[in-house]
Amino acid sequence: MPAKDHPSYKEEYNKSKYVLDYVKVALDAAIKRKDKMDSEIGRIKKQFSWESSQDYVELVMNSMLQGSLELKLRNLKAAMEKPYFGRVDFKEDNKKTVEKLYIGKVSLMRDEDQSLLIVDWRAPIANLYYEERLGEATYSCPDGDIRGELILKRQFSFDKGELKEVFDIDITTNDEFLQSYLGASADNRLKDIVSTIQAEQNQIIRADMWTPLIVQGAAGSGKTTIALHRIAYLIYTYEKEFKPENFMIIAPNKLFLNYISEVLPELGVEKVKQTTFEDFALELIGKKLKLRDANEKLITFVEHNVGKEQIEHNGLIKKVSEFKASMLFKEIIDEYIKSKEATLLPKEDFCVASKVLFKYEEINNLFLKEYSNWPVMQRLNEIKKHLNNRLKTKKESIINQLYDQCDEKISKLKIEMEDSEDRQKLIIDAINRRDEIIKNLETHSKKAINDYMKKTAKVNPYEYYKDMLSDSEGLLRFSAGKVEERIITFTGEYSSQVLKSGYAELEDLAPIIYIKLKMYGMDEKIPVKHIVIDEAQDFSVFQLYVLKNIIKDSSFTILGDLAQGIHSYRGTKSWEDVREQVFCGKKSKLLLLEQSYRTTVEIMEAANKVIKCMNDSSIIAAKPVIRHGNEPELIRMQSMDEIAKGIGEKIDSFEKKGYKTIAVICKTMDECNAVWSRLRSIGSKPVIITGKEKEYKGGIVIVPSYLAKGLEFDAVIIANAAKEIYPETDLDIKLLYVAMTRPLHELCIYYCGELTSLLA
Repeated sequence: MPAKDHPSYKEEYNKSKYVLDYVKVALDAAIKRKDKMDSEIGRIKKQFSWESSQDYVELVMNSMLQGSLELKLRNLKAAMEKPYFGRVDFKEDNKKTVEKLYIGKVSLMRDEDQSLLIVDWRAPIANLYYEERLGEATYSCPDGDIRGELILKRQFSFDKGELKEVFDIDITTNDEFLQSYLGASADNRLKDIVSTIQAEQNQIIRADMWTPLIVQGAAGSGKTTIALHRIAYLIYTYEKEFKPENFMIIAPNKLFLNYISEVLPELGVEKVKQTTFEDFALELIGKKLKLRDANEKLITFVEHNVGKEQIEHNGLIKKVSEFKASMLFKEIIDEYIKSKEATLLPKEDFCVASKVLFKYEEINNLFLKEYSNWPVMQRLNEIKKHLNNRLKTKKESIINQLYDQCDEKISKLKIEMEDSEDRQKLIIDAINRRDEIIKNLETHSKKAINDYMKKTAKVNPYEYYKDMLSDSEGLLRFSAGKVEERIITFTGEYSSQVLKSGYAELEDLAPIIYIKLKMYGMDEKIPVKHIVIDEAQDFSVFQLYVLKNIIKDSSFTILGDLAQGIHSYRGTKSWEDVREQVFCGKKSKLLLLEQSYRTTVEIMEAANKVIKCMNDSSIIAAKPVIRHGNEPELIRMQSMDEIAKGIGEKIDSFEKKGYKTIAVICKTMDECNAVWSRLRSIGSKPVIITGKEKEYKGGIVIVPSYLAKGLEFDAVIIANAAKEIYPETDLDIKLLYVAMTRPLHELCIYYCGELTSLLA
């Protein structure tokens, strides 16, 4: 309700004024400290000398303090706008006083007495706000479970520091407050979710860091915002053990990373590694590979106006992608590496000065059996140590023997000959001969091990991968009849052709990393301890398996929606496969988020009808919150020129309603270009999203369906939902579903000719 109508308005107004006044004082003080710090760093830099360790230490320390001050300033400035969003009154058992706690994005402590003015939303006690109802309540903290009575839960909304609304609630969010949040424009929602986190979302955010977590979340269920808030929560909770650099988020593409780029700083979190699987994989492989655009392949699969021969060819390419993304392909790589291991060592004994120090059979047994669980290069290094130790032992024995022989010869000469120049010369010759043999032995010893190890076959993961793919007979043998011969043959031909062109495909990256893992291990020190993967339905089980094994001590949060698996030919088809094959032997959790907070009941029901055409029991329909709006519009036009004119008028209409982000979603990039050209000719100037943008600016955009995944807009216009554009194939169903679940408020669908049966 409006703040002034609430019976506790005066109390809450005075509290907000007091807190804001304190924030203002703290902000002014922080600005002064920051200015002083900037000045000090400037002075140090002017006088800096690399020869002075004191200068270096001062610069490092002051730079660290400068960074923490900048973060504090940003938090205080944000608090001037919205100091807090919730309040809980809690009386702990066996205590007389009631704690009145105000909850915000960051904590604020009064310097005079160290009392908390604002409690950080990530603090254990804040769980009372998110999960407990009035009455008996409990929250967990490092000291154990704290029990008591929750007397009050209250929600606030501020606008530029002014208290606007106050709601007394029982569950997490008052319906009216949530409706207000959901009715906001798309450009503010990612940043404001912390005030409306629901109980099921909160459980995911605060789940145990070390239990692998898989979240199947419906479109609009808040997966991305949950992912970001989970990182913020874990950094806060484990701040003594880990740094922000120990956390990594893997997103589907760079556009998506740009889309979320402002959220982590808003949550007071920086320096988290944000990357795509492609970029991270290339970093691990350490070789400059040019990648084919994965979306280009997807486009060939949704292109229906092609001949029968092309359709068959595309079908084979799809099967190749599915094959290379499978765990069966991982098993084939294992067999291939075994075959290479058998010929890796030189088939000869290790000899020094014509003496056999190690038989070939003994060395090979160490390599193939004793150390079989180790990466190849680690095994070779261990064998080198064995050779060195054996040589050292034998060498000492030989040298001792030479000294004994020399001493014996000298003794004999002294017995048999009188002291003379001839005897002295023979003794010196014996000593020189001994020393020469020892010197030659030392020289040869150093060289012998290196010469032997040089005879081992060269190990290059990328070359091994190319070699494996070019060996169709080997692939067929290693697959043990589990794959059709024509698929094996085509895999070799197609993949070899791609690699020879100087490119690689996304599906090639996990196998190359895996070969490197098997050959070298991961000698690079990867400091990541927790990985959050968003839109994980488009990751293969093999990709996830590789990530798990290259960063063995890390934990995972995996979020996705099988209903939006537009790359399912190379993606995950079942979360149970991930649990069994990636986290085998380790307990993992699978949680469902069925509630959709993004769009209206009318739009979500229309989208659910489309996804139900899949007839797939593993796909769970989203349940929209009770927020109503206009029915999705279906508008038939005679031509694409008429559709473009209609889209232009619809954009104008949406802008007049105050919508700031409007997307025209086309199926492919070619359709985007065609619609963009027509819209330009009638004076409309939307921007095409290609996926290669360095920044996402919002506004009016044209975007292909496969890049719209994960994004949201105030209003969406689907350019053409004709029957020939969206036939009843699994991929077309998912692309249309993705497009229909992007809008917050309104959806308009144009079509030319006959409407797709998915919407009929």
